[in-house]
Amino acid sequence: MIAILTDNARTGMDMARIAGATEQYDGYMSGNGYIVTWALGRLVSLAPPECYEHSKSSAPALPILPAPFQPAVRRKKTAKGMVTDKTAMKQLNVIDRIFNECDSIIVATEASGEGQLVFQYIYNYLGHAKPCKRLWISSLTDEAIRKGMANLREGSDYDSLYRAADCREKADRLIEENTGRAFAASPGMENHSPGRIQMPVLALIGSRYRENRNFVSTSYRQLHITLEKEGMYRRFRLADERKEKTGAENLYARLRSCPVAKITKVERKVIYQAQPLLYNLVTLQTDCNIRLGFSAGKTEETARSLYRKKLISFPGTSCRHIPEEMFREIPSLLRMVLRMDRFKHLAERTDTFRPARKPVDGRQQTTGHPAIIITGDYPGELSIAEQKVYHMIAGRMLEAFGPPCEKESLLMEASPDGVLFRSRSQKIRSAGWRDVFNHPEDREEDEKDEGTAEFKEGENVKTGGYSLARKKTMPKPLYTEATLLADMEMYGTPATRAAIIETLLKEEYICRYGKSLAPTGKGLSLYDAVKDMRIADAKIAGQWEKKLRDMEKNTLSPGTFMKAIESYTRRVTREVLSLQFPGLAANAFICPKCGTGKVVIRHKLSKCDNGKCGFLIFGKFLNRELSKGNVRQLLASGSTKLIKGFKGKKDRTFDARLAFDENYNITFSFPKTKGKGKKKALPKPPAEGKRMNK
Repeated sequence: MIAILTDNARTGMDMARIAGATEQYDGYMSGNGYIVTWALGRLVSLAPPECYEHSKSSAPALPILPAPFQPAVRRKKTAKGMVTDKTAMKQLNVIDRIFNECDSIIVATEASGEGQLVFQYIYNYLGHAKPCKRLWISSLTDEAIRKGMANLREGSDYDSLYRAADCREKADRLIEENTGRAFAASPGMENHSPGRIQMPVLALIGSRYRENRNFVSTSYRQLHITLEKEGMYRRFRLADERKEKTGAENLYARLRSCPVAKITKVERKVIYQAQPLLYNLVTLQTDCNIRLGFSAGKTEETARSLYRKKLISFPGTSCRHIPEEMFREIPSLLRMVLRMDRFKHLAERTDTFRPARKPVDGRQQTTGHPAIIITGDYPGELSIAEQKVYHMIAGRMLEAFGPPCEKESLLMEASPDGVLFRSRSQKIRSAGWRDVFNHPEDREEDEKDEGTAEFKEGENVKTGGYSLARKKTMPKPLYTEATLLADMEMYGTPATRAAIIETLLKEEYICRYGKSLAPTGKGLSLYDAVKDMRIADAKIAGQWEKKLRDMEKNTLSPGTFMKAIESYTRRVTREVLSLQFPGLAANAFICPKCGTGKVVIRHKLSKCDNGKCGFLIFGKFLNRELSKGNVRQLLASGSTKLIKGFKGKKDRTFDARLAFDENYNITFSFPKTKGKGKKKALPKPPAEGKRMNK
């Protein structure tokens, strides 16, 4: 009996159908010599710090360096705290029983480091040693699965991929847990849980924001001349484009008296604008952000949905090429694209029998997956977002395998009174690949209208006029998701970069400002505090990613990497612990419970720094977020003012104060109401010696 483990039930059902395992049971399929079961995401992961008896955030307890790391079944949050997920444990027991009964295992989780980690953590946790084969496919079509099952690879071939993914997981855990606790232990500091990659990315955004806002613009002058011939004109620019004010004005005054200019150079040539390469995840996210306004996260989510529907190849790739053996499928796929309503107008002028070979290069497949292309399955019902992303990928195939854009380049140089001016222009002779979408951003810099007049080298031409334009230097624009993704190329995996941006947005370190990304007050405060520290150093983050890629190639050992990461963890933890924020001292109160510790008011959790006390106030009570003012009132007087808008049973709203009970837990304190039916008090009689007014 052969066991097959997939990521999820949907993929498992497809695998089972193709393998002939048609008998359905709770958590698995069986038949034809196969048992197909599935993980439900991360069933097993690294254990949290409390499993290592490290629950304190005090400075002396840091850093926490588990030796060794322990696995743990997935946990979920309940009213009683974090508990083991019963659904995860149930499925894990199913997998354990199947692995015990089988003779060998086919690993069919996602063909990536993450997918390898999902399997290996389960396999190691259950303590099995059954032989394994690896199904490594780049799409989920029936044809791809059958081909992959007929060409299974040795499971040991992917040990280095697992080791790199495991080290990435451990490095992220060490940095996030220790720096998060170090921030909590730093006097007056807000709660932060910055990740190994999130902090350098926040530093990129914060640095660009500061540079943009602190930019001091300088003015310069740009001198132009217009030459005329037979009623037609052409514009020339001063070769030394930027001139300071006085020099430019003097030159302008001098040239205005020159009625003619000599044409000193005319150069024509045919040039070709090369086709773009196929999409990988980052370039797809970039173009979808620019052209569709999609966030990186939305693009990835949509692409993965198309992948699960068997319409595109594996989206989480960093490669932009395909291998030679895939090239044989391209003509039929291109003909399929040209049958779509969106592209059928291109059918007559597209050669699908001799497509361009620019994207063909198997050596570029460093991740084991080719670039993103459509599969042979025709799309059924798709959401609007899915249609748009699918058409982006299909259209990019027409571009990448189409002919180059052919243009005529014209360079002219003119010299009035010995001063050199130039005119550069390009004219499209055959649009080629640019005919597919005709995006404005595909235009190159020299594709501008400089006029229609043409001259011969050596002739003298009448000047139609001079102009002196005032220009200003401009700052680098704020990051957009598209430009940030380009600068994040060395950080994380293709599949995690969108999650990094979304995490920074969710935790309110950054915000969207139109299409731009800018730090919030919270994010800017954190950036200013750590910008010169190693934890925010983008170069160091890039170095770690290179080491992880070296590990995937088996050129670096996990022990060497983890030793360096532990040393780095100690250093960045010390740096964070050294932070002092005296300006936030007003948010520190003597603990009302123990009377000795201090409680610093923070956004999510305010707690006593006396480890034996246990006093804490969560930033949310019932359905209401507590403001710092609410927490300050509690700590100062034991009660808040009236807070409106609590929701009780059946969504009924009510107002209440918050106060401490005898154990210093927060409870409701309701305002006293006047009793019904009470008689009004009689007016007091006038004081003796005074008369009442009649």
